[in-house]
Amino acid sequence: MQRTDHPKAAALPPSPSVEELTESLAAPFDAREVRFKPAVVSGNRAMALAYVDARVIQDRLDEVLGVTGWQDEYECLPDGSVVCWLRLRLGDEWITKMDVGGQSEQPDEGDRRKAAFSDALKRAAVKFGIGRYLYRLPSQWVDYDPKKRQFARTPTLPPSALPRPKGQRRPSAEGEGGKEKQTPPVRLTTESVPSPPIKNGASQPASVKGRPAMPADGIELQRRVHDYDARLAQQSVCQPGELVKHIVQAGVKAGYGADLATWSGPAIVLAVEEARAFECRDPVTAVPAL
Repeated sequence: MQRTDHPKAAALPPSPSVEELTESLAAPFDAREVRFKPAVVSGNRAMALAYVDARVIQDRLDEVLGVTGWQDEYECLPDGSVVCWLRLRLGDEWITKMDVGGQSEQPDEGDRRKAAFSDALKRAAVKFGIGRYLYRLPSQWVDYDPKKRQFARTPTLPPSALPRPKGQRRPSAEGEGGKEKQTPPVRLTTESVPSPPIKNGASQPASVKGRPAMPADGIELQRRVHDYDARLAQQSVCQPGELVKHIVQAGVKAGYGADLATWSGPAIVLAVEEARAFECRDPVTAVPAL
């Protein structure tokens, strides 16, 4: 009787470790999947907030864990918000994390409820590191069309928020010696920009004598305020848009209007003084004066 040798079954590749799975879950998304919405609008400028749809989160879970490697469960609360329990199989264990999502401001009740489900899933996924990097992106102010309610140009992502080639480690935010690199703050005043013109031949206010020159006009003021707001937020001195809101409110109260781009002369002086007051409001978080 002739003996038939059966070919040996190919060895299965080793299962990824928990560390490899969590790193894959937390990896940046393809830039084409990331969208932007205006978080704070000031005149013709808006702070762009990056986000992804719930389907992108689901695709990431399927890609890393497989369709049988994760489960989700939801509960609707009386106030319209939704709780999500997200369970992932990491190694030999099932890990569960939960969070609550809120409704949107859409007119249709069904759409508001769907938004709450999506928000809950995304918030729970962030606790596993999925998309968490989007919350750490530096504040980005870009041109905005308030009439069309859309960005005049598409915001961009920094290199650290883009997928890296396989096998390449993500560069660290720390410099030599393990110390984080510090970026000098953006200032509203600078030695290289002339002082703003004063109407009716009035002399320069005493409050700005001996200090660095201020923005030349409202356009320059608007750009510097937004840049400085982003820098303070990046340094965790304030929430994104908080400085802009503070200065605009002070200007409206003084009768200068809400659009920084239209400010000039005394209004620019007010903006600089309000920026100084904003910085010094809390001795613990105060930063160097402008």
